[in-house]
Formats: sequence, C-alpha cells, structure tokens
Amino acid sequence: MKVKLNNKKIDYSNIHIVLEAGPTHNGLKSAKRLVDIAVKSGADSIKFQVMYPERLIAKESNIPFKYKYLRSIEGKEVLVEKEEPLIDILNRRVLTKEEWIDLKLYCDKKNIHFFSTAFYEDEVDFLVDQLNVDSIKIASADIDQIDFIKYCARKRINIQIDTGSSDIHEIERAIIAIEEEGNENIIIHHCPTGYPARIESIDLRMISTLKKLFPNYLIAFSDHSVGWEMDIAAVSIGAGMIEKTITENRFYISCEHSFSLEEEDVFKFVKSIRELEIALGNNRRTIPKSLKVSRKNGRRSAYLKKGCSKGSKITLNNIEFKRPGIGLSPSKLKYFLNKKLNKNKDMGEIITFNDFIDE
Repeated sequence: MKVKLNNKKIDYSNIHIVLEAGPTHNGLKSAKRLVDIAVKSGADSIKFQVMYPERLIAKESNIPFKYKYLRSIEGKEVLVEKEEPLIDILNRRVLTKEEWIDLKLYCDKKNIHFFSTAFYEDEVDFLVDQLNVDSIKIASADIDQIDFIKYCARKRINIQIDTGSSDIHEIERAIIAIEEEGNENIIIHHCPTGYPARIESIDLRMISTLKKLFPNYLIAFSDHSVGWEMDIAAVSIGAGMIEKTITENRFYISCEHSFSLEEEDVFKFVKSIRELEIALGNNRRTIPKSLKVSRKNGRRSAYLKKGCSKGSKITLNNIEFKRPGIGLSPSKLKYFLNKKLNKNKDMGEIITFNDFIDE
C-alpha cells in the first residue's frame, strides 16, 4: 500500500481519525474553535471545504435542498425538516483566501494536519502551491469530473475520493484516472448519503467490497449518521480512516449540525476509536509473557491420587489432573502413561518427567 498522508505512510494498523469542520463552521473564529476541539481530542486531521458558491452554482438557479435540524421540544430532541436554496447553505461556510491562509497557519501552529475539498483547478493550486496542503478530497458529486481528478492527481499529492451515491463503474473510472497520471497515493471513502444518513442506506458491508476491489488503497468511512456506533462498526470490519463531522452546537439551523458531534462527544468518539484500535490487536495469535504465566494457574497438570512406590507405573487410576498447570499437562499424557517412577511419591504430589526411570 502506497498511501501517504502528512509525511507518514498510513495503513490499517493505525486508524486515521479525521474531524470534518467544513460544513459546520460559521467563519474564521468558529473554524479556529473547531480546530481547538480537534487538537484537544487527539484526532489526526481536520478537514475543511474551500468553495465559492457564487461560482459553483449557476446564476438564476434556485436548487432546493432538504435537510433536518434539531429542536428541543418539551425536553426532547426532535428533528425538523427544512428546505432552503443550496447556495444559501453553502454561503455560510465561505472564507476569503486570506482567512484560509490564516486558518492553515493556525492548524500548523497547533500541530494538526489540515486538508480540504476543492472544486476547481485554481482552488487546488491555492491549496497545494500556497498552503502546502498534501491531500485534496474530491466531493462525491464530482466523481465524474475526470479532467479535474486528473489535474489533482498530477499534483503528486494524496487524493481522497468520496464515493457517495456513485456506482462501482464510476469509482473504478476515477481510480484509473488517478493511476494514469502516475499517482497511487489514494484513499477511497465509503460515504452513505443523507443528512443525516438513513440506517438502511449505510451499507457498511460496502467497506469490505471496496477493500477487495481496491486492495492497494486505504478504504475510509465518512459518517453522516447520528452518534458513533456506525464508526465503531466500520472500524471493526476494516475501515482504516474515519471521518466524522463536528460542530459547536448541534441545534444550529443548518445542514449537517444535527448529526455532528459537540466538544464533549468528540472526545468520547476519539477515545472510543483509540480503545477499539487497541482491542482489535493484530491478526496473529500471540501469547504475551504475562498471560503465559497467569494461564498456568487456570490449566491443569498430573497429580497422584494415592501414594506410589518406586517402580510403580503411572496409570489413569493413580493420577488426576488439577490446577495449577505447572507440571505435566493432559496433552502430554501419551508421553508418560505407563512410565515407571524412579522414586517413592506421596499422594497429592505433582508429577514431572524427572520422576521416571529412563527406559
């Protein structure tokens, strides 16, 4: 696997945790506060979205967008559906170039890895050539923008592909386009659609499918579900990167806040992933020294049921297996059954190979 991010090779042995702040910040100050949360949580990366809606969305178009936001009604959290023009939603997350420079420097100072989604070639130039960003994420809606994907690939940086609602053919075509530019530093995201994602659309088994189809690249899970149960499940079945959206306030009336994590839960989320990472261990069955010592107390070895004189044979009638297992185990029975004792031994004594006559 040739995946490299933040000057480090990454694979499935260490889960890379990305906190998404692109759709949930409300300006530079808000973005920096989200960076602070990410840093304190111990996440590996924070992601943003460099976009200019007036450029991305055609004039006179009024693309309606439905999402759900949270309200508290009689002490209960209730999801309320809202529809508004997509351009209005996107305009809430716009920063100037000067602000992006400021934010990237802030991330560098705080020692957290920064990367971003981009939508146009000059945005990629800005991110890579001016901000020294080493990874660009391709939005799921742009998976058919092959020329743009190739342009990103030629920057010789890590390319992250968000697959969203794309089919396998579209994913393969995008990956081939990157490979054709001589770039094999690729991460493929399984990203269920919906704000929040519906349980029946999450399809976690797709992670295993993508791992089989693209064994040379890291498979990630970009989560749009509430809580982090699906992230735990995704890591358990093989995701090597988790991307989760964070917010300052889940009740903010805008897209993606309702299923995002607030500060306290961000810490719990990262801790849960790190603990799971440890618990998963490795796929080789190894016995640590501490366990080798303690397991003897729970296993059994041969002890005499009655006293036996020198020359007596060891049979099933005069031994029994008891704890601790510091002597001859049941698995060695065939090696000492019917062997003769070289000394007198009392009832209850443990038996060892040193107790037998050499024959």
